[in-house]
Amino acid sequence: MTTFSYVAFEPSGTQRTGIIEATSSEAAVQLLAAQGRYVSEIKATKGVQSATANLNDEKRKKGASKADLALFTRRLADLSGAGLPLDRVLEVVGEQSESQTLTDIANAALADVRGGTPVSDALGKFPKQFPNVFAQTLRAGEASGQFSEVATKLADFQEKEVARRTAITSALVYPVILTVTSFAVVGFLLGFVIPRLGKVFEDMGGDLPLPTVLLLGLTAFLSNNWILLLVGIIGGIIGLRIFFATDPGALVRDRLILKLPIAGPLFRKSTVSQFARVLGTLVFGGVPILEAINLAGIASGNRVFVLSARKVENDVREGRPIAESMRNSGAFPPVLTHMVAVGEETGDLPKMLSRVSDSLDFEVDTGVKRLTALFEPVIVLVMGTFVGFVVLSVLLPIFQAQDLVK
Repeated sequence: MTTFSYVAFEPSGTQRTGIIEATSSEAAVQLLAAQGRYVSEIKATKGVQSATANLNDEKRKKGASKADLALFTRRLADLSGAGLPLDRVLEVVGEQSESQTLTDIANAALADVRGGTPVSDALGKFPKQFPNVFAQTLRAGEASGQFSEVATKLADFQEKEVARRTAITSALVYPVILTVTSFAVVGFLLGFVIPRLGKVFEDMGGDLPLPTVLLLGLTAFLSNNWILLLVGIIGGIIGLRIFFATDPGALVRDRLILKLPIAGPLFRKSTVSQFARVLGTLVFGGVPILEAINLAGIASGNRVFVLSARKVENDVREGRPIAESMRNSGAFPPVLTHMVAVGEETGDLPKMLSRVSDSLDFEVDTGVKRLTALFEPVIVLVMGTFVGFVVLSVLLPIFQAQDLVK
């Protein structure tokens, strides 16, 4: 098989570009003609073994948004549920996608699928956009004959994730703006206003009040050492990033995140919700339970739960119930273990996991709103206290000078 890049036109006149695999350029033209495309230019690419491999390297540098992926999956589910063949589904989804990255991936996957590759494997060759959880779930759906149902579950999961991310981002916009503005005001006062007032106070003579001495000392320290402080901050950030990139460092980071005051419980609930929703989707799709537990742990994004999921997987492999294994791991809250126990007893584990995830998502959304509502007055209070300190430090020498004159 040779990889060809092409320029073609749709019957509507829309120009399309892409890549396709075929035994010859004539065969590639015939494949494109079967898709209803009229080829105007086609040539073999050099140094590339497959269209998918070529795109995979290119798409590592470019990504698609979570919203684009959710819409892609929803269309995949709807079209397959309508009875279209999967190769036709990929073709239509690729044409409708607003993301050029996903369009190119769909075209590359289409060539693989028409060559006999399952859709799950064709999309799974692009792990940046379609992680292992996605591919494994679709693979199970293909094996069980429930492709459209499983794709619908994946679309529901992705859409809920997008909705929650959007809600959290919207809630944090004002606090972030307020924080940045506060730091800018503090920097302006310490960098420009106070140094000039310091010269005035020195010309006045006499002993300065303690608040004024402290403020001038802080300003002088920052003015004389800002380069060292900047280098230290940048070096510290780089050092932490390098440390957190290691397995021990990532574990330390994730443990600290879960132990943060106020925000820690929200991160824990959000992570457990992610774990439960992914596990429920995988089990519904027919993925073996041991593999589903491991993949759900990885998808949670937190090393603490990754390790806990592995412990649960090992216990379940030895014959222990899932709920008992989760309880013994110590990472999963009682609300999850109890619902998993009910799901094991009733034989409807995916439904129970979905309920837990919905409940935790509601708690996370409510907690984020409360946290942002608390964050705003705290910033205002801190900023007001600092400005008040500056004003007091400036006025005290003036009052002191007036008393000396009198």
